Amino acid sequence: MTSAFAPLKNDRFLRACWRQATDTTPVWLMRQAGRYLPEYRATRARAGSFMGLATNVDYATEVTLQPIDRYPLDAAILFSDILTVPDAMGLGLTFAEGEGPRFDHAIRSETDVARLAAPDLDKLRYVFDAVTSIRKALAGRVPLIGFSGSPWTLACYMVEGRGSQDYRHVKTLMYARPDLMHQVLAINATAVAQYLNAQIAAGAQAVMIFDSWGGVLADGAFQQFSLAYTQRVLSLLDRHAPDGSPVPRIVFTKGGGLWLQDMRALDCEVLGLDWTVNLGQARTRVGDVKALQGNLDPNVLFAPPEVIAEQVRMVMDSFGPPHTDPGTAGPTQIFNLGHGISQHTPPEHVSTLVEAVHNHGRLMRQ
Repeated sequence: MTSAFAPLKNDRFLRACWRQATDTTPVWLMRQAGRYLPEYRATRARAGSFMGLATNVDYATEVTLQPIDRYPLDAAILFSDILTVPDAMGLGLTFAEGEGPRFDHAIRSETDVARLAAPDLDKLRYVFDAVTSIRKALAGRVPLIGFSGSPWTLACYMVEGRGSQDYRHVKTLMYARPDLMHQVLAINATAVAQYLNAQIAAGAQAVMIFDSWGGVLADGAFQQFSLAYTQRVLSLLDRHAPDGSPVPRIVFTKGGGLWLQDMRALDCEVLGLDWTVNLGQARTRVGDVKALQGNLDPNVLFAPPEVIAEQVRMVMDSFGPPHTDPGTAGPTQIFNLGHGISQHTPPEHVSTLVEAVHNHGRLMRQ
């Protein structure tokens, strides 16, 4: 089937997702379109608010392309927010300056849960229109990644009503009324799968599930309340785009290094790792059945350029020799940070990082 979009000129990232050999190590950064860039801050000022930015197709397209215009990154990621899905469920999302997101209606009681349902996807049309707009604007320069929060991570925000230090409300519901927690998570899993499938239909070439708060759970609870529902989402995802091209799936669990062997069984192509995990040890525990994404400490980007380059090389060397045989699948790394880039990061330091990844990646393949 012919595609409505331009042919891809740089497929390094997608090849690495499928554990295929690449000429160098691909790199992109979580939150690469964001507040550390002066051009982003200027666009956000024009938009008037974060949601004004995220819900406007032209602005979302503009800010997604800003880091691609500035750096030779190997993938773009849709500019949006993980909380668009619960917002479309009617929870009333707002962003107060300096406070982060909050919901007007937290999910705390049996009555709250009974009212909850997967959202009408038309309420998220602005996201899907942005995906198509970004794909067209990229003109095949690099692939576009779509994303969602995991069912558990969305539930944390939905029950707490905002970000949390102790997760008291969501864990109280989980331990006191696990039946209600499972209802919320089942609804979220359906909603996330529908949301990601709509992004794939609109033009996303890979999709990523952010389990940002999976690491706050106890062992046992993680498998039951987070991992099981991430797997449910994965089982419902479309494997191919409308043009027939396969769509790789990435799962990132912050604080999930303890459970790598559990995550080995996930039905996905790539596991994202935070900065607390040694990539070589992760390869040993996971086996070369998944590509690994990560995992430089974001705060390294505040160090001098020569230190950034040294730390990049250390991360890449810890992963070990890259896959070079074009005829087989093998161990591949997608370079990324171990979490989102800080808003205070000097933009020129990102140039240092990207150049160091590509240079060392080529040296490792000689």
